[in-house]
Amino acid sequence: MDISEPKGRVLVIAGSDSGGGAGIQADIKAITAMGGFAATAVTAITVQNTLGVTAIHPVPLDVLRGQIDAVLDDIGADVIKTGMLGNADVVTLVADRLQACEPPVPLVLDPVMVATSGDALVDDGTETAIRDRLLPLAFLVTPNIPEAEKLTGLVVEDISGQLDAANRLVEMGARAALVKGGHLKGNVVTDVLVSARGMELMERPRLPGRNTHGTGCTLASAIAALLADGAALPDAVRRAGDYLHEAIARAPGFGAGHGPVNHAWVMRP
Repeated sequence: MDISEPKGRVLVIAGSDSGGGAGIQADIKAITAMGGFAATAVTAITVQNTLGVTAIHPVPLDVLRGQIDAVLDDIGADVIKTGMLGNADVVTLVADRLQACEPPVPLVLDPVMVATSGDALVDDGTETAIRDRLLPLAFLVTPNIPEAEKLTGLVVEDISGQLDAANRLVEMGARAALVKGGHLKGNVVTDVLVSARGMELMERPRLPGRNTHGTGCTLASAIAALLADGAALPDAVRRAGDYLHEAIARAPGFGAGHGPVNHAWVMRP
């Protein structure tokens, strides 16, 4: 990946999580744990905890644009990572700003479209905007299986389906695709990466428990931080996956619902 010095700067464009387990809060923690520098542009303020989301307050478009410009015009970014964008207007704004970056900044696209519960998080217009505007700009797209199905129109029921979806996402314009396997059943979770190197499988034992809140945000941001520091894509994906696996294993058990992972485990003895 051709990025300029200095390395390690990640601009995250996503929503907040008052519970601290997902969204911007998880992004900052994961990027810091991987040794990167996190800057942010908040798309929405959410009211949520481990039991769910009770309110979403979008940030005005001019304020969002101002946040992005303030970071890029001064601090800069080696990688941009997107999470919850919320609506088609936000997607369009982000895509326009990415296309204006000179030199181009690699995008890690976490297409936050479907929650772990299976609930839809965006409307059809936003799905279309993500597919048409952001996917072709992505250095890496990191969908879970329901998101991969929505983006590609394919049914994903096994590893072969993950591979088909990842290949389709690359055909649709992404330079690489990581289709995560957490929604499939079984004692092993397999993530499928398709890139210029071909296909690679990342297998890890499935961990028991309910502490999986923010895993998608955490993984994508950890990958972004490692890419920003100069890691090759397959190495960044594998190392970020190992980090997340251990963060789930060491989850603190906070909250009565789907609890957060332990983002800081790498910084403790």
